[in-house]
Amino acid sequence: MFCFQCEQTAGCTGCEHSAGVCGKQASTAQLQDELVGALIALSKTANDKKIKSQEIYKIIIEGLFTTITNVSFNDETLQLIIDNVRKHTDKISGKNSKENKSDRDLEYDMKNLWKEDEDLRSLKSLILFGIKGMAAYAYHAMVLDYVDDEVNQFFVDALEMVGNEESFDDLLKTTLKVGEENLKCMALLDKANTESYGTPTPVTVTLNVEKGPFIVVSGHDLKDLKLLLEQTDGKGVNIYTHGEMLPAHGYPELKKYPHLKGNFGTAWQNQKKEFKDLPAPVLFTTNCLMPPLDNYKDRVFTTEVVSFPGLIHIDDDKDFTPVIEKALELGGYKEDTQFYGINGGDHVTTGFGHGAILSHAGEVVDAVKSGAIKHFFLVGGCDGAKPGRNYYTDFVANSPKDSIILTLACGKYRFNDLDLGTINGLPRIMDVGQCNDAFGAVQVALALAKAFDCEVNDLPLSYIISWYEQKAVAVLLTLLYLGIKNIKLGPTLPAFVSPNVLKFLVDNYGISPITTAQEDLKQILA
Repeated sequence: MFCFQCEQTAGCTGCEHSAGVCGKQASTAQLQDELVGALIALSKTANDKKIKSQEIYKIIIEGLFTTITNVSFNDETLQLIIDNVRKHTDKISGKNSKENKSDRDLEYDMKNLWKEDEDLRSLKSLILFGIKGMAAYAYHAMVLDYVDDEVNQFFVDALEMVGNEESFDDLLKTTLKVGEENLKCMALLDKANTESYGTPTPVTVTLNVEKGPFIVVSGHDLKDLKLLLEQTDGKGVNIYTHGEMLPAHGYPELKKYPHLKGNFGTAWQNQKKEFKDLPAPVLFTTNCLMPPLDNYKDRVFTTEVVSFPGLIHIDDDKDFTPVIEKALELGGYKEDTQFYGINGGDHVTTGFGHGAILSHAGEVVDAVKSGAIKHFFLVGGCDGAKPGRNYYTDFVANSPKDSIILTLACGKYRFNDLDLGTINGLPRIMDVGQCNDAFGAVQVALALAKAFDCEVNDLPLSYIISWYEQKAVAVLLTLLYLGIKNIKLGPTLPAFVSPNVLKFLVDNYGISPITTAQEDLKQILA
């Protein structure tokens, strides 16, 4: 196998042996590459035949999402998806696979990509991994019946480009185009979520778990959470969020359910420790699944594109009865049980989306003008287990008392239970939401720039980004498309970025790797 799409890739170069750091086997990695190759063939055929259909878009989006880190570890499921992609390629190309007349000439062998000129490989990887991340956002919007045909067609065009011989300049343009299309995609998902569940409002979320049966829901898909809340209503089963599902507590149409009680655990990479003795089932709605250990494997359920051999999968009928029955069987904790965040806090806050923050825009602007707020830090992104991520805790803990921390995605679990106090009644830590809610953080930055009649890069706003998987790549490309400069990226730089591509990013956008929290704070505030 060869895989270097996530930050934890072996030796910061690539996973090349029998299994990846994420836990997927070599056979799984090979099937994921085969799936991408089949999607490229489908894209080429669709463009050649000038076919644009929601069916093709759906297949491509689901296929790309399936290949994101920590989504699918199931070879059987992957093969079924590959077969379905090929069936549709044959259908629109006029081939008859039943008569064995179908060929695979258009399918791209990913081994060719890994052997390509390092600069071309680097840009193609940025494009491919970026659209993988964007596919996750498009998928969540799609299940709520929100689609953007321009965004959908870009998946097709970008995949075809990955499989073609292209120049450095053309690939570079497409790389930045990924950022532009991802911005549209995040805006679409923001619209889908707020129109479906209301505009998030700030809320304090307990880390306490009440006695009795409960279910832990992980991932990102708010529709799955809503359906589970409906099906457990009045059944004596409480619901707790986990990981990236925490921001659900801010949505009016979700928090109206009294049995949505709180948040269990911390970031996704701690699940093997935190789920070990959990007397409750866990439902994974999207990526963030780690191969479950035998001591809790019987309590893990999956749905949507998440898949792992031997786990019970909730199909498209969305009947969560098996999960509910398991919760009632296990019974939960015998007494109310208090848990704590990484830094010892017993609660966290969320719901500071762009709607909530901008509703207090006047107060924020006044605080800046008076000098009460001197700097904003966007400290966000994906978390992981690799050493070096304590940097983000240190950075936030040592940030000046006259600064505001905007955060999003699961990286916030490193510090979101810290009590940093308030500035003029405004909390110093504001959780904007999930990784896709980077759109909201962008809206806040644009509004502040407008209020102070300046460019975004002239604001006292610094971006400290933690990356782990492909959604973070998509968000990073969006920030670059918007012209955001001087981003600090860590804990390591992507293995798939070549020296020449890195030089381009440094020269044009000032991207730099993190060093130490103290040194970076000193440099930023100088």
